[in-house]
Amino acid sequence: MSLRFHAPYMEWAKHRPSPRFDLAGSNVLGCSLEDLPGAREALALSGHNEEGYGPLVEAIASRYGVDGAQVTTAQGTSGANFIVCAALLEPGDDVLVERPGYDPLLGAPRLLGARTLRFDRDCSSGCALDPDRVRRTITPRTRLIVVTTPHNPTSAPADGAALDEVGRIAEAAGAHVLVDEVYQDAGATAAGPAAARGDVFITTSSLTKSYGLAALRCGWTISSPALAERFRRARDVIDGTGSIVAERLSVLAFSRLDVLHARARALLDTNLRLVRAFLASRPELEWIDPAAGTVVFPRLRGTDDTTPLAERLLRDHETAVVPGRFFEAPAHFRLGFGGATEPLRGGLDALAAALDRSA
Repeated sequence: MSLRFHAPYMEWAKHRPSPRFDLAGSNVLGCSLEDLPGAREALALSGHNEEGYGPLVEAIASRYGVDGAQVTTAQGTSGANFIVCAALLEPGDDVLVERPGYDPLLGAPRLLGARTLRFDRDCSSGCALDPDRVRRTITPRTRLIVVTTPHNPTSAPADGAALDEVGRIAEAAGAHVLVDEVYQDAGATAAGPAAARGDVFITTSSLTKSYGLAALRCGWTISSPALAERFRRARDVIDGTGSIVAERLSVLAFSRLDVLHARARALLDTNLRLVRAFLASRPELEWIDPAAGTVVFPRLRGTDDTTPLAERLLRDHETAVVPGRFFEAPAHFRLGFGGATEPLRGGLDALAAALDRSA
């Protein structure tokens, strides 16, 4: 039976083997309880979180310089994205989604009966966000434009002026712009949420990718207060509310977010130096420098599909990367560098050996 909400990458990611050198993930190395002093004492099985745990809502609002009325909590960024789609879309609406792209961002609108249209972020010119491509794709039925920054899978950031122009295009069409910023906090410098640019924008994010706290499933939306109220009402019929246990621990995480960010940056700075040196040494690879984020998306010259390379890498070298076909760019592969440094080093050595065999 055909499924209109099929997400091939997520299915692959959940069922793939666990190799010795895993470069297919995109999270920062997971935290332990030692990274959250006081975590055991913070655990409790009760509390009021009907509209999101109050201290967590305020912690998110304070961190990003917005009012608490603009924040809606969710189960990770994926949950936040789904809530936005559920609140704003009806069957037959159009949603513009970038390409290459993360396939759950296609699956959520389709599950709700919307049609997805694509605009390209051209990897031959830095995968920049191009408002003219959005303008050429938009239709009278467009209700939502979806952008990631840093871009998944290339880590290319969206230029602020380009975002503003996309916002003007959306506003003229009666649409909104959903900006998935889940990788943004992994950057060296803080950036304000896209939602601060105006009511046409909606930011979604979480503690998952940038802080090594995937287990908490702490996500959120930032938007105008009017949209936030719509998102809360949509959540009433999706999952009701979050886990009070996870939300209490998330408040503790926010109290130490600067420390967790420094931990992530130390790891990413070290790992990115290794990745840049490796990529610069491989003339068969074209790549966009990952100015932010935790992944890079090289293109392998002379091939139309990196799937055989990824399969051989896993089979012969116990190393995983993500074939580019899952992002509609099959000549590329996604390589994550947010994990521990020594496995990354071993994985890069294995990738070099596999590329040498392909030469």
